[in-house]
Amino acid sequence: MSKTMRVAVLTVSDRCSRGQAEDTSGPALQALCRKCFQADIVEIGCVPDDPETIEATLRTWVALEPPIDLILTTGGTGLSPRDHTPEAAMRVIERPHPALMELARLRCGEKTARAYLSRGVAGAARSSLIITLPGSQRGSTENLEALIDILPHAIDTLRGDIVDDGRTS
Repeated sequence: MSKTMRVAVLTVSDRCSRGQAEDTSGPALQALCRKCFQADIVEIGCVPDDPETIEATLRTWVALEPPIDLILTTGGTGLSPRDHTPEAAMRVIERPHPALMELARLRCGEKTARAYLSRGVAGAARSSLIITLPGSQRGSTENLEALIDILPHAIDTLRGDIVDDGRTS
């Protein structure tokens, strides 16, 4: 990683946004990013399961300068009628990257088949990588941990710091 990773974490939860439940996944993702990437957490938020609100928050964060390298959402990726995070994120994502979530589901699927119930998506919007993660603390952190080894390279590539595949001949 060529410079400090700038990270934002958005919790998507009706109950947490109303103060009826404690957000545990957002703080856990922040701690994991600090530990594994020595990241600066530059934005945090908690919004209801409302597609327009999710989209507006992501668009605001993608437009910030200096850019946010990694935007993580937690919540709203399941099959509930109120789960709209993937659809809202895809309205912001300019270049989808489905393989990232395929890898996360594959690696997490070794622990539980429920990993395949997540409809999480990933992709680039401007200079930011957006990844939508499950809402539970365990699901969100396990999915992020499944990508820890490749995210620094992905961020460096998105920044333009890597011009080839990064492997030595």
